[in-house]
Amino acid sequence: MPQYMLLIHADPENGPAQGSPEMDAQLQKWFEYTERLRSAGAMKSGDPLQPPATATTVSQRNGERLVTDGPFIETKEWLGGYYVIDVPDLDAAIDWAGQMPNISYGSVEVRPVLEIPGM
Repeated sequence: MPQYMLLIHADPENGPAQGSPEMDAQLQKWFEYTERLRSAGAMKSGDPLQPPATATTVSQRNGERLVTDGPFIETKEWLGGYYVIDVPDLDAAIDWAGQMPNISYGSVEVRPVLEIPGM
């Protein structure tokens, strides 16, 4: 079956506040969503990510390595986490993306994982 990466994007200003009862309820929804993926046999991997302020961007130009604090681009929305799922097709991946707890205030990029034969 093909694998898809579900990239979770959100503007933290639009979601529940850290430490609030709403955030506790939101976290419970994430735990339940993850368990549904596992129970369906679709879950391959997934994790939340630290905030963009913890990111380091690495590039190389003219043979020189450049290391910069922060993400590559500035944006209000940031990549908060990901899931890699193994499902029959894009429609199934979209269905799973549409069930994410943040879908009402964020977005989910659904991207097929490139399969390289022999790897």
